[in-house]
Amino acid sequence: MTTKGPSRKQVIIPMSRENNSNFMKNLSLYVANINRLLHNAKLEVLVDYIRSDPMGVTIITNKISQQSNLLIIDQYVKSSNDINFLQVEEPHLPKSKSYLKIIGIPFYSHKNSQERLTSNNIEMILKQNHIFNNISLASKPRVIKVSSKSDISIVWIDIWDI
Repeated sequence: MTTKGPSRKQVIIPMSRENNSNFMKNLSLYVANINRLLHNAKLEVLVDYIRSDPMGVTIITNKISQQSNLLIIDQYVKSSNDINFLQVEEPHLPKSKSYLKIIGIPFYSHKNSQERLTSNNIEMILKQNHIFNNISLASKPRVIKVSSKSDISIVWIDIWDI
């Protein structure tokens, strides 16, 4: 299942509060200049608008940005005279998480063993299985015993959607 996350048509640029307030003063000029640069590079992405966020600025685009778009935006923002480029981080796209719930996994590795299933065991199993080659874990897998008298567990795996 995928949980609701931000739109992928956003470019997030973390920056200091001071940079943020200075950058927000000339938004229409920045939108026009970034769009001109993107158009000159023959890219289909255009900036719709820019908004302020607590961690920096978010640039809303008409399509999902690629790495080449992020490079152009990054170069323009960092070359702006209104901000200190040392306090601007690399732009990135938002990510959302999905989760996988696996039910009915034995909690103990062997029938007469007290060796419990751990998140490290799950990670090792995921790495060995070709189905999970292209996934990126958002956190360590969680192994939960169904009940105190049961030997069955539930495994929760959070995955970054790419």
